[in-house]
Amino acid sequence: MTRISAFGDDALGDLDAVGLVEALQAGAVSRAELVDAAIARTEAVNPALNGLAYEAFERARARAAARPYGGYFNGVPSFLKDNVAVATMPTMNGTDAWDPHPERTHGDFARSFLATGLAPLGKTQMSEFGFSASAEHPRLGPVRNPWNPEHTAGASSSGAAAFVAAGVVPMAHANDGGGSIRIPAACNGLVGLKPSRGRLPLDKKLRQMPLRIVANGVVTRSVRDSAAFYREIERVYRNPALPAVGNITGPGAQRLRIAVCTQSIAREASPEVRELTLKNAALLEELGHRVTVIDNPVPSHFMADFLLYWSFLAFALVRGGRSTFGRSFDRERLDNLTLGLDRHASRNLHRMPGALARLSRMRQVTERLTRDHDVVLTPTLADVTPEIGHLDPTLDYQTIIDRLVEWVAFTPLQNATGEPAISLPLAESASGLPVGMMFAAPVGQEGRLLQLAYELEQARPFARIQG
Repeated sequence: MTRISAFGDDALGDLDAVGLVEALQAGAVSRAELVDAAIARTEAVNPALNGLAYEAFERARARAAARPYGGYFNGVPSFLKDNVAVATMPTMNGTDAWDPHPERTHGDFARSFLATGLAPLGKTQMSEFGFSASAEHPRLGPVRNPWNPEHTAGASSSGAAAFVAAGVVPMAHANDGGGSIRIPAACNGLVGLKPSRGRLPLDKKLRQMPLRIVANGVVTRSVRDSAAFYREIERVYRNPALPAVGNITGPGAQRLRIAVCTQSIAREASPEVRELTLKNAALLEELGHRVTVIDNPVPSHFMADFLLYWSFLAFALVRGGRSTFGRSFDRERLDNLTLGLDRHASRNLHRMPGALARLSRMRQVTERLTRDHDVVLTPTLADVTPEIGHLDPTLDYQTIIDRLVEWVAFTPLQNATGEPAISLPLAESASGLPVGMMFAAPVGQEGRLLQLAYELEQARPFARIQG
């Protein structure tokens, strides 16, 4: 297995984002040196990983040389995902179905993200509209996993996760409408926290969804980077309806009541993933937490309801393509998954009101569960990371959707409920690929998840691609 790593003896070294901030503050490196190093690393590994959707290298160089970024991160290089609006950059949503044009202004999320001081080098690749858990576009090409390029990097935040894992940048924007932070985090050995609904700003189109299943966030290599990001963006954007995350700097003292479930609605986790999950449950017991194995409490209709809502989003994009993306929009250039979801929705529109109502009530199920448990542990994914081609969007729709539902069986629940969940790289498959463990908590309890993540990172240090 040949790993793809950009780590080297340059200004970035193997530091995480907090380490780079400390180096900047100490005068050991400059913003220009960090940007140059990240650009060089991108150019070195992108031909193999295919994580780059749009490059803004010269703009980043000019900004780094001209003036400080401000904000805590103050010039630490990063990327934004290609489904948020960033001034002067196009937004293509992982497809080539229309002609690109630059955005005139920042969207609400980019404005807050950039106010933390993170320096964008461009945008990262994703699956078409974020519908698939693997980015394998027939013309744009697959995004490959740096741990083993024969395997997918997950999706939809695929380019972001591949670049962070490979060492191109320490942190990158990701967002999650069905697992799209947590899935690529699990595939690439990263920390991926999907926050509570409303924790971070959304661009206008996402705010207009009937059920706001999408949440913005980041993927990182360390828990302290994720904690620092949420601390800093909270200084820019604060939702008063949620408890503050605050400054989480280490493990919590409280011993938690943790439920463990290895059975999703679609299937039991594979024997390998189930065993790895139970090993992590045993670690939690060793650390003094109270662990209980439970059956899956989610009703059987959930997956069909979520799939129908997912399909409705595709229906809206496909049928409204020209008005949304311009006259160059060509639905014939969309992949089989997007078109199949559109057809599924069109045949089942009469079922949408009921599905939406049931999805909106899903938090009642999880609130009953959290009366007796502080955190729920499941595997992030039901099986190990598949090879490129398993979710090829040129396959027939039914094959793709059946494989997706089987693999991505645990993550959609928190998108429906709005609760936070974090994937941590706490396990490794027999083939040497990362395996993520997912921890979910009640709405507003990101701090609890970050404290537990610190504790687990200390007890079982995360594997690194550079060894």
